[in-house]
Amino acid sequence: MKKNIALVMGGYSGEFDISIASGNQVYGQLDHAKYNIYKIVITREEWYGLTRGEEKVPVDRNDFSITVDGQKVRFDLAFIIIHGNPGENGVLQGYLDMLGIKYTTCGFYTSALTFHKGYCNPVVAATGLVKVARSVLLYKEPPTEAKLDELVQGLGYPVFVKPAAGGSSVATTKVKSREQLLPAIREAFAEDRQVLVEEFIAGREFDCGVFQFAKGSKYENWHPDFKHKLVFPVTEIIPTGGHEFFDYAAKYDGFSNEVTPAEVAPEVAHHIQEVSYRLYDLLGCSGIVRFDYIYDEERRELYFLEVNTIPGQSAESIVPKQARAMGIAPAELYEMAIQAAL
Repeated sequence: MKKNIALVMGGYSGEFDISIASGNQVYGQLDHAKYNIYKIVITREEWYGLTRGEEKVPVDRNDFSITVDGQKVRFDLAFIIIHGNPGENGVLQGYLDMLGIKYTTCGFYTSALTFHKGYCNPVVAATGLVKVARSVLLYKEPPTEAKLDELVQGLGYPVFVKPAAGGSSVATTKVKSREQLLPAIREAFAEDRQVLVEEFIAGREFDCGVFQFAKGSKYENWHPDFKHKLVFPVTEIIPTGGHEFFDYAAKYDGFSNEVTPAEVAPEVAHHIQEVSYRLYDLLGCSGIVRFDYIYDEERRELYFLEVNTIPGQSAESIVPKQARAMGIAPAELYEMAIQAAL
């Protein structure tokens, strides 16, 4: 009997449109002859499914089911493609855990930890695998004007100001002076109740995807150094058009060059892959995950930026490009994700 797959997209954050784009891309790549696949859209106002005719049907949140043509549809698996709240922060995973429904992403605890940069960064630093920039975590409200100088003491300018829990560089600002600091903090607090003010690290930005496949995969022995996981080729992110970092516009409006495989020394690329491979296990990851870094060429130091436990899956997203560079089509990657979760 064909399994019922809920392809869950949308969410409550500023990444809603990106999630819908990713979800539609995945929907087009999945094997509809093998699975019954239903789009499930989550918004603050409602949760609903879409039939093949794009008719909206409400989701019964008591058991995460929908009713189509008078028949109740229960799901064997949730393919979660929500960036941000509630898909990437563990909230949805906790709900599905209570219902006994499997899913394609990291579990509740890992998702909750990794989504909050202020909590995840000290854990990553404690592994000793990679450097982490110094930072200050702010709670509930912006500091007073008198506290600004104290806040950046030891960090210096420029600094990055960002929501502690968020993605896609929403409300993220590179602050170069004291005058810019408070407006940037206020903007970040509009997205989240906690805000991170982080030391600026000059260098090249690199991303690396990792995926643990099911036992018996044909990729079992693809690389002698990386057992039981795919560690994708490294991508370098090069902002263009006057963008100084990989902000929202650089990500989604075409103001960046994404080079895969990255044109970097082989030993640097391998180091990035090795750190990603080990962090995947140390943080308790599962599913398709992407790690982001800054490499300081002058000091030859690698700095951890963040981990994306539900990276973008649109046609132009980084992980699908990395998979294609390995000769893995998106359809094959998503099939492996389903099999690993089941």
